[in-house]
Amino acid sequence: MGLFDWQEKPVTVLQGGGVIGPDERLPWPQTAAMGVQHVIAMFGATVLAPILMGFDPNLAIFMSGIGTLIFYFITGGKVPSYLGSSFAFIGVVIAATAYAGKGPNANIGVALGGIIACGLLYTVIGAIVQAAGTGWIERLMPPVVTGAVVAVIGLNLAGIPVKNMAAGNFDAWMQLVTFVCVALVAVFTRGMVQRLLILVGLLLATGVYLVLTNGMGLGKPMDFSGIANAAWVGMPKFTAPVFEANALLLIVPVALILVAENLGHLKAVTAMTGRNLDPYIGRAFIGDGIATMVSGSAGGTGVTTYAENIGVMAATRIYSTAVFVVAALIALLLGFSPKFGALIQAIPLPVMGGVSIVVFGLIAVAGAKIWVDNKVDFSDPANLLTAAITLVLGTGDFTLKFGSFALGGIGTATFGAVLLHALLRRRS
Repeated sequence: MGLFDWQEKPVTVLQGGGVIGPDERLPWPQTAAMGVQHVIAMFGATVLAPILMGFDPNLAIFMSGIGTLIFYFITGGKVPSYLGSSFAFIGVVIAATAYAGKGPNANIGVALGGIIACGLLYTVIGAIVQAAGTGWIERLMPPVVTGAVVAVIGLNLAGIPVKNMAAGNFDAWMQLVTFVCVALVAVFTRGMVQRLLILVGLLLATGVYLVLTNGMGLGKPMDFSGIANAAWVGMPKFTAPVFEANALLLIVPVALILVAENLGHLKAVTAMTGRNLDPYIGRAFIGDGIATMVSGSAGGTGVTTYAENIGVMAATRIYSTAVFVVAALIALLLGFSPKFGALIQAIPLPVMGGVSIVVFGLIAVAGAKIWVDNKVDFSDPANLLTAAITLVLGTGDFTLKFGSFALGGIGTATFGAVLLHALLRRRS
């Protein structure tokens, strides 16, 4: 099947109820409402990732909308997914730019060059998958490998909020308040509130922070002057990429992580919808790769398909791809509002740190869930050692240097998982 041989089926218009498939459509008012829900679902993580790297979160939201539309058209509207900021880039971007963790990243240009190169490799991998099928990629990255790689992303990044996002004892306590708020929302609420646990928990913790600081003087008060001074409407602030060899070598390997992540997400959607999405895996990789290149070209983060939105689909049983077009258009509109960006920037750093602890923990557990869902046999020494060594390489930030180039924990863990499994697996 060629890249652009869509083989379209007639679109079904439903009036509501039941399972809504990817090529089926709800009435537009319901489609719009679902689009808003998906924007809210992706919001917390899509904003958090650029903040941790010193990128403009407002532009990241804007480019997530662009990326989602690119993905929709390249997959022919067959794969329901939202593309948001990828956490897989955080560690390598911080290493490549020597980002200190606060404010705008002064070396963002070199990170953007690496993100573009990573997207190019990702696109090439997608083209190979489209031409040769998915068998080779599934043999190269079986569930024991993909689970380990996904888990390592969360574990490797854990030190960022714990060590760099709490300036003192009060901030550390506010991180605790924040992740407790998120956990309480997750366990003791239901319906839409529970689905938006990150956002609702963040709002609750921000309210507590506001009372304790601005009201009682216990910490650094929130500053609302940026929100007041920001315009309601304005152009996003674009940044040009810079191509530097060391940054390219550091960031490009993230393509393998994105492949593992995207493959896992596609398999999850396949299981939920009962539709065989294997013929679209190559297109999905290409769409994600091109979206990452476009985002990096403008100053945005690398993007990936989002598990948060897959969770929303699982809860609602609505998989219509039209919903993601609406969500993407809403994200574009938000990108044209500097006031919205200023509102994001006003969120207290320790509150963002507490949310980060939750998000990174959820990523780590998502890796373990891949093992559980695929019934990975850890009585097999090859699986056991592949997972065990990979987790420690990533968590301990094991670094290998090749001259002036250093491959950090996520990179060594990713390559280590692939190579170890290839070396240790038993030949049939």
